[in-house]
Amino acid sequence: MINDYLERILTAHVYDVAVETRLDSAPLLSARIHNRVLLKREDKQQVFSFKLRGAYNKMARLHAEALQQGVVAASAGNHAQGVALAAQKLGCSATIVMPTTTPQIKINAVMAMGAAVLLQGDSYNDAYEYALNLAREKGVEFIHPYDDPDVIAGQGTIAMEILRQHPGKIHAIFVPIGGGGLISGIAAYVKRLRPDIRVIGVEPEDSNAMYRSLQAGYCVELPQVGLFADGVAVRQVGKETFRLCRELVDDILLVDSDAICAAIKDIFEDTRSIVEPSGALSVAGLKAYVKQKNLLHETMIAVASGANMNFDRLRHVSERAELGEQREAILAVTIPEKPGSFKQFCNLIGTRNITEFNYRYADSQQAHVFVGISVRNREEATKLIQILQDNDLRAEDMTDNEMAKLHIRHMVGGHSRGVSNEVLYRFEFPDRPGALMNFLNKMSDRWNISLFHYRNHGADFGRVLIGIQVPPQEKEEFTHFLDDLGYEFDDESNNLAYQFFLA
Repeated sequence: MINDYLERILTAHVYDVAVETRLDSAPLLSARIHNRVLLKREDKQQVFSFKLRGAYNKMARLHAEALQQGVVAASAGNHAQGVALAAQKLGCSATIVMPTTTPQIKINAVMAMGAAVLLQGDSYNDAYEYALNLAREKGVEFIHPYDDPDVIAGQGTIAMEILRQHPGKIHAIFVPIGGGGLISGIAAYVKRLRPDIRVIGVEPEDSNAMYRSLQAGYCVELPQVGLFADGVAVRQVGKETFRLCRELVDDILLVDSDAICAAIKDIFEDTRSIVEPSGALSVAGLKAYVKQKNLLHETMIAVASGANMNFDRLRHVSERAELGEQREAILAVTIPEKPGSFKQFCNLIGTRNITEFNYRYADSQQAHVFVGISVRNREEATKLIQILQDNDLRAEDMTDNEMAKLHIRHMVGGHSRGVSNEVLYRFEFPDRPGALMNFLNKMSDRWNISLFHYRNHGADFGRVLIGIQVPPQEKEEFTHFLDDLGYEFDDESNNLAYQFFLA
């Protein structure tokens, strides 16, 4: 089968629409991690993503009669644009089913290429099921985004280009994984011709369908996926992509959203281009791998897979990039409520840059301040905390405290003395119409909401912090309400950030 894929890749029809993208050096990142990093620039394709390779190869191989009837696809963005462009080039009609939550910029891009767009459901899976049924009803071809040999082969042409562009030694190639089509094509080609090169997949921690599937030995369906890296937000990988990854992929790394944000910044600093979160996954994984293995002076390649970035996400990326790179520490510091305290605090901080400072008067004895400080690494943050504590200033590290990073930094306003029986929970609401009302409708009218903070991060889940007054005798009923709700949640009632600034 590997030989079959080698032939499929060598004979793939992609270059009528795709271009051979550059393999660019990343000098700043290379210098920082002491390894040579090369970026395969799929963000430079006409549709700003590698997806057109697989879509066009599949559609170019269809019989003329099938093309004449048109095609159907489901996508939240990148595959949709690839299918639309292929249809335009081949002179056939295309209907793309997209979730209702798809950003308008992606809908407009697909329609501009002449494809019809149907909005259906709140998630990709809803759109996929609708599109599959539509294709069956019409008797037309369904263009799968990843689980199809011709789509896999089209994506595999990236590997063909990489080995031609860099025939020398390569330690590893890092590839983002959603459904698995891209890494399957790359691995099938690389392992046939250069088995010494490691092929390593990268997934977000909250969208790790391939990692979980390989661990389990079968295709696992995730109950839900994180949407920050929406280009790889797939609940279940393909059967064929799972088979190929199990046979050919050397390892899969998981990275968090902060690491992805840091990788977006890394790519920007070297290229002045802004890739989407899924487009930066490979760089985030590469950095984690180098740190994990303590590698020096190796050549590694990361596939920058796409640049369909939603503009409204840039604020979140900017906020979290420094944290992901461990170049910002978030501290809660207790200082005496007296003249000169702030000056003493600043003297102890020294020449380090204060990135954020939040404070509100609480009482006559002491004050709690929320402060962000630029540091070179985590060790410097630890030393700074020790300096503060040695000078009788209580300091707590909030750098890894999600509630502090997502909510508290935006709402430091003092303690509430008149609220009794308050419990604090952090929720992930699906960022779709009706999510909040669903919560409120299920919640008993007896429980009063005493605190509420919501932050929208584009296509990511809505992060919600809620304080609710629940009498002790109703705790069991409240627990049942949480279990029946169906949303991810964390009890933050004992979180130090809450105790410091809001309780």
